[in-house]
Amino acid sequence: MSGPMFRWEKEGLTFRISDHGVGSWMANSALTPTPMRLDDETIRVYAGFRDGAGVSRIGYVDVLADAPAKIVRVSHRPVLDIGRDGCFDDNGVILGDVVPTADGIYMFYVGFQLVAKAKFLAFTGLAKSSNGGESFTRLSEAPILDRGPGQTTIGAVHSVMFERGLWKIWFACGDGWQYIGGKPYPQYHIRYVETPDLLAVPRLGHDCLKPQGDEYRIGRPRVYRVGGQFVMYFTYGTTSGDYLPGIAYSLDGRNWVRKDQDVGISLSASGWDSRTLCYPALIQHRDNVLMFYNGNDMGVEGFGVARSSGTLG
Repeated sequence: MSGPMFRWEKEGLTFRISDHGVGSWMANSALTPTPMRLDDETIRVYAGFRDGAGVSRIGYVDVLADAPAKIVRVSHRPVLDIGRDGCFDDNGVILGDVVPTADGIYMFYVGFQLVAKAKFLAFTGLAKSSNGGESFTRLSEAPILDRGPGQTTIGAVHSVMFERGLWKIWFACGDGWQYIGGKPYPQYHIRYVETPDLLAVPRLGHDCLKPQGDEYRIGRPRVYRVGGQFVMYFTYGTTSGDYLPGIAYSLDGRNWVRKDQDVGISLSASGWDSRTLCYPALIQHRDNVLMFYNGNDMGVEGFGVARSSGTLG
């Protein structure tokens, strides 16, 4: 393939937390915005919203599909709160993926826990909604993706497909820290695993993409089927401070060819996404594909939207 698959036109910061935030649990940020079709007119964007202490809980923002800058509704309480004290998700939860099925909506989320000798631990939990996504109930208080070889500190699921009786799962894994200016930042890369049973996910996955050059982390994989192949958007970080999206292609979902020159979107000259641009997630609407993404400081101001003609699937 030559040239970008999608050519993105930015529509700006469509959800600004200072304008639309509700309650002390939504004081700042809208981390990893993840769209889900609610009905013909509405897209629901799930995200992690931080309180004043920086602890994230998952809520949603409903936007008009034809005009995503139009906010239809904001959840007044979390659809998934932090876990019980001592559990893997007792210090914050962010959105990994949401997968609608005939028996309900499955939510894959990343739970954070503070420990004495590392910055944090982050592993994956599973919850389910039987009321159209208004609230979610944990299917286990233990993580479904836990520690394993090469993932002693991070096992964070961010993209899931269910095909022919198998759950296909792409996730970030890590077990080290990169010190920049004396501060620790997590090192991680992207793996793939599949399972027929979400409560028995193998702990060892297949390596898909690893950092290159001065990169020390590559994660938040979002995988789509486009034109008979798999396409992955991801975010990578460098020791010089870059935090940007990339793109890769695969025929089998396991082995990937990275072509970041095809990503089709870049930093703005100024404003909310001029220093970092991260966590893109896509959804089809009519003849266009919409990208929801975060900007500076991992979405501290909210999330934005970009649009391209084209088709997913």
